[in-house]
Amino acid sequence: MLKSLHKRHSELAQSKRQLEILSNGIFQNGDLLKFKDKIAESNQFPLRAKKLEILQINVGYMCNQVCAHCHVDAGPDRKEIMTKETMLQCLDVIKKTNAHTLDLTGGAPEMNPNFRWFVEEASKAGIQDFIVRSNLTIIRANKKYYDLPEFFKKHNIHVVSSMPHWTKGKTDKQRGDGVFNKSIQALKDLNAMGYGMPDSELRLDLVYNPSGAFLPGNQTALEKDFKKALLDDFGIQFHNLFAITNLPISRFLDYLIASENYEDYMHALVDAYNPEAVKNVMCTNTLSVSWDGYLYDCDFNQMLNLPVNSKVKHISEYQSELLEGRPIVISQHCYGCTAGAGSSCQGSVT
Repeated sequence: MLKSLHKRHSELAQSKRQLEILSNGIFQNGDLLKFKDKIAESNQFPLRAKKLEILQINVGYMCNQVCAHCHVDAGPDRKEIMTKETMLQCLDVIKKTNAHTLDLTGGAPEMNPNFRWFVEEASKAGIQDFIVRSNLTIIRANKKYYDLPEFFKKHNIHVVSSMPHWTKGKTDKQRGDGVFNKSIQALKDLNAMGYGMPDSELRLDLVYNPSGAFLPGNQTALEKDFKKALLDDFGIQFHNLFAITNLPISRFLDYLIASENYEDYMHALVDAYNPEAVKNVMCTNTLSVSWDGYLYDCDFNQMLNLPVNSKVKHISEYQSELLEGRPIVISQHCYGCTAGAGSSCQGSVT
């Protein structure tokens, strides 16, 4: 218990430190250029929540990988796991919300001991799009996960999987030795079940994050390159590629500071700011639920300990009328979602 409390205090301290870094990191003509001032220029401040469309639930930070860019700081040593009690509270909301998408994430969500039970129960709610964000390698981690493609198919799960690159060197550099080969095998397993095949209703999408201190390229062009390379080299097919900007928080922020790329990266985000992207940022139609049931505008805010600006703070207190229209909590990291074509968990937003 004491060890758990100490870890929680340490994480809160880290969140506070990172917020201080972000708040003091971008200057224009000697003055602090705040994100809220930037969006005010186009009369878009304050951002407000619209009708809930996507309920994103983080079922735990435990993961079989330790990726360099991970904004959740996930890894095998993380013990934060959503309990069955909190899952039941989430199920109550899933059944009464009009959200069309349920998005399960982690860590590796499959490592939660109640993951399969939760998927089975949640799938009964009739959600239109049921997403599980898989890191792929979990499918090949050990025998108890080998049947995941079959399990996903049974419940018509939309699989969204991280794939940093179509080459071994760049993938393993970002995600660890051996990740590329395991990812390729997992994709083949999913293809064998019908996932990602032309005209198949079993959706398989990939997620691309840049491996360094730069913004992603054009999503459409990247998708063409990924599809050609994976098909030519491995016979692998998938539906869509989501290009996501790495936000300057958690491990990626630490990397930027250690590599002395922080200031340049933040200036790159500000220089690429697109007011059109602000109109479709994911925080306006998404509600993020942490492993312990607390509510956030997005999972990035979750890692910075920036809860929703509402009387409703926990999934057990959920009331749509109190959450809809709430002002979105923003800070400097939000430049990441509004740079270029914009970025969200579903890829580009413009």
